[in-house]
Amino acid sequence: MGMLSVSDLNVYYGSIHAIKGISFDVEEGEIVTLIGANGAGKSTTLNSIAGLLKPRSGSITFGGESLIGVPAYQIVSKGIAMCPEGRRIFLNMSVEENLDMGGYTRPDSEAAERKEKVFELFPRLKERTTQSAGTLSGGEQQMLAMGRALMSNPRLIMLDEPSMGLAPILVQEIFDIIKNLHDTGTTILLVEQNAQMALSIANRAYVLETGHVAMSGSAVDLAADDRVRKAYLGG
Repeated sequence: MGMLSVSDLNVYYGSIHAIKGISFDVEEGEIVTLIGANGAGKSTTLNSIAGLLKPRSGSITFGGESLIGVPAYQIVSKGIAMCPEGRRIFLNMSVEENLDMGGYTRPDSEAAERKEKVFELFPRLKERTTQSAGTLSGGEQQMLAMGRALMSNPRLIMLDEPSMGLAPILVQEIFDIIKNLHDTGTTILLVEQNAQMALSIANRAYVLETGHVAMSGSAVDLAADDRVRKAYLGG
């Protein structure tokens, strides 16, 4: 059983069966990616783990403890942070205020230390501490969203479509940062439409199709698989 274990998860939106019996594990120290087309259920899966959606059935455990029915803020204090799709930062607040919002579950002394770590990872944010987040570029906003998630000192960070809407050069930069994060010991669950980039940095991958796991394996094997190449890698 992994650090995070999802087993036979079923999630509905009204009468729509969005997640159909998904099972997967994330081991400590891994980058695991969920890839698949729009509407495959990738974001729904992350939202269920984060406590934002209540599954109809199945189990989600983190460090051996069940997360089903646990409120989202408690899930953050258990060591899971989510960097949501579309960044969702506070646009009218400064960079520093956004980071402070991410550290609300930690004592002040620790939050100051975390902020220094975030500035080491994202020097561009350090130059813009007092700047309003709404005036940042798309890439900088993504860095801020990731930095804010890191403020809670998570054992596992979930990244939902971090490359969405970014220019190719920035996508590369964001993925380099994800690799750095991983090198500092953070376990990462990555949902990403850019399958090529995701598979290039992940240890293992799960391919989601219409709410179920169609394929899984090492990222290297899946990147070389003809079906994956045809469907997701433009090969």
